[in-house]
Amino acid sequence: MTSSALRNIALASNPEANTHIRYAQDPIPEYNNPDLFPGMFPTLFPLGIGGFEDSRRNPVVSLELHARLLLDTADRAFRYHYFYSFVALNLIQRRKGHLHTSLSVKSSRFQAIAPILISVHPDVLSNLARSMRDEYNPTLFTAEEKDALLLLKEVNTISAKVPGSQAAKVLTRHEIRSYFSHFGLPTIFFTFNPSATHSPIFQVIFGIEDIDLDSEFPALPLTRSERARNVAKDPVAAADFFDFMRTCLFRDLFGWDFNAGKSNHQGGILGKLRAHYGVVE
Repeated sequence: MTSSALRNIALASNPEANTHIRYAQDPIPEYNNPDLFPGMFPTLFPLGIGGFEDSRRNPVVSLELHARLLLDTADRAFRYHYFYSFVALNLIQRRKGHLHTSLSVKSSRFQAIAPILISVHPDVLSNLARSMRDEYNPTLFTAEEKDALLLLKEVNTISAKVPGSQAAKVLTRHEIRSYFSHFGLPTIFFTFNPSATHSPIFQVIFGIEDIDLDSEFPALPLTRSERARNVAKDPVAAADFFDFMRTCLFRDLFGWDFNAGKSNHQGGILGKLRAHYGVVE
């Protein structure tokens, strides 16, 4: 046990306190730190090993893939944990924001904008943000703040690969419009929203074994509130259920061959599909 860990569990001057947490001066790094998640979630990593991005691991496993694999382990402790999924997803999204965000400017304005972009100071940006928040008169801005304001007008942020970003939504719209130009306007718009609460398939994915899916109308042994709690308890099973139902819809009803990327030779209830495009809310 390290000295810092011993210091954290040592008795403090207040004998009534149950937990004593002391903080170091430097923040804990989130990159290439295999001790990060075992330290945050000791109940999930009781031996203090198995963290992300361990240089000793062969072959190398990315953080995103490792986080997904832990959600699919036979031990469902990672699925049922209240915070693990949120922290892992937040970290993955931050990584994508760090690695896939870039700046662009018109080529005709590059020579004028580049020196300003290099010389701008973080304090100037902070002062400008406070001034804009407080709705100060733009004529009262300093020369440095006016240069920073010019950057906001001239420099664009490209973050199309960051999930949930505005640029990712714009990219989706552009892809849909490209479908229009190639295939024509779509024939059918629909929202697919299968109910996991009332589905016996989800309950089987969740782990309820006494449900006969071979019967025409499988009986659900649980009450509605119990089934709803199962959905809330295991969001990974709910996501697996949605993906399974989506696959069945397009493969079995619409006749779409996912391996070939086109409609099969028989087609489906709507005939042969030329293309389809879907997004997840």
